Amino acid sequence: MVEVTSRREFLRGVVAAGAAVGCGMQVSRAGAMPMVSNRAADARAEAVTLPRDIEPLVRLIEDTPRDTLIEVVAARMREGLSYQNIVSALMLAGVRNVQPRPSVGFKFHAVLVVHSAHLASLAAADADRWIPLYWALDYFKEAQARDVAEGNWTLGPVDESALPAAAEAREAFVAAMDAWDEAAADAAVAGLARHAGAQDISELFFRYGCRDFRSIGHKAIYVANARRTLDCIGWRHAEPVLRSLAYALLNHHGEPNPGQHDLEPDGIGRRNEQRQSALRVDWYTGPADDRATCELLEVLRSGSPDEVADHAVQLLNRGVGPQSVWDAVFAGAGELLMRQPGIVALHAVTTSNALHYAYQTSGDDRTRRLLLLQNVAFLPLFRRAMASRGSVGDERIDTLPPLAPASSAKGGLDEVLAEVTADPPSAARKVLAVARDAKAPEFVAQARHLVCHKGSDSHDYKFSAAVFEDYPTLSPPWQDRFLATTVFQLPGSADPDNPLADRILRAMHS
Repeated sequence: MVEVTSRREFLRGVVAAGAAVGCGMQVSRAGAMPMVSNRAADARAEAVTLPRDIEPLVRLIEDTPRDTLIEVVAARMREGLSYQNIVSALMLAGVRNVQPRPSVGFKFHAVLVVHSAHLASLAAADADRWIPLYWALDYFKEAQARDVAEGNWTLGPVDESALPAAAEAREAFVAAMDAWDEAAADAAVAGLARHAGAQDISELFFRYGCRDFRSIGHKAIYVANARRTLDCIGWRHAEPVLRSLAYALLNHHGEPNPGQHDLEPDGIGRRNEQRQSALRVDWYTGPADDRATCELLEVLRSGSPDEVADHAVQLLNRGVGPQSVWDAVFAGAGELLMRQPGIVALHAVTTSNALHYAYQTSGDDRTRRLLLLQNVAFLPLFRRAMASRGSVGDERIDTLPPLAPASSAKGGLDEVLAEVTADPPSAARKVLAVARDAKAPEFVAQARHLVCHKGSDSHDYKFSAAVFEDYPTLSPPWQDRFLATTVFQLPGSADPDNPLADRILRAMHS
């Protein structure tokens, strides 16, 4: 019998494992990176090789049928399998078996969600501790099956003869990424993984992850989550992850080579490269200004990408601190979710989370400027994408009125969480009221529990991990309002339970 792991024991296990708590050959098309088909009899020999200590566990995850994988891994855990090794093998199985094409999304969420599941596990109540990670294991099997149906892609071994010299790997990678040359980028990034440091590599990927809006923000999301997952599982596993990441960032499905053509999706990034040089030298030192946040938020509601980026530059150059710009970014993303709940607005929120993480992590002033301006410019693109899908409301986050719950039982939270399902606009007003009554932590804890037991999609984990991480970073006038917008995407207490959660708990207790 496995006892429910307490938070302290769980975290101790993660730290002891070394995790950072925070934690025949085919070519898909001419010049593309190596891939192989699992149908080939010798496919295993043609797949990318992983370290000997993790390869057997990755194979176990790859080869075990979906209907028994949870129970098999739970049994191995009882025999001493570590948390870190499960996360490592899950991530590596994803990058080896799931292609980030034709878009960096869809089935590839099995990879994108790994770090979100990790965060959810760290933050979960003791009784829910293992649900997110085992849910992600099951979700990988679904994505693996979809990949088989779409062509059965597998990450192949790197072309060792094409690797640049160690001293030339960085220059070769930059040249390949600028030219959108998949084969050259694959060889160069393998060289980087073997010879460069984690921060130096990350700085490069932060810039390339934000340079275009293709795949509605998933490129930036993958960059952030890949970096964070590697910090958890160890950078010795970096090479296959970074090869998959570079391949994803070069995705331009249905378009000519962007390195040889002046394409619209790349224009805003090029113009922001020019804008960032116009910022004052000490652009990051100004104080937060709530009026400036409201001013930028108003421009975000109707302005073009260039107009909002220009306005952000004006604010920063007149002495407003970047915190006010980030407040407007998150408030604007949350407002989009109020106006048209759904997949596009959701990614406005999760993309902002990824770009903000990169901004906080980067040590390069030029990169930080670009990340901020690109995030500002992306929000109108999300707004445009929403308009193409149907009507967009006119709700305003800054005028949302609080509404006290009718019931005082449990601080009104039971009433709020039930209304999340039945009446999200009313629930948002009540979240604002309970948050102002100092009950935001209780709301977050209960919402996390509902994600574990009712979440059925990768976005349930990606979204909740993002918003619960971001809302404390906003200035006080905006924290509660941003938190209120989360009800337009979070599961409510009246939503159906996911039977997978019960299956996971049975496997852990058997």
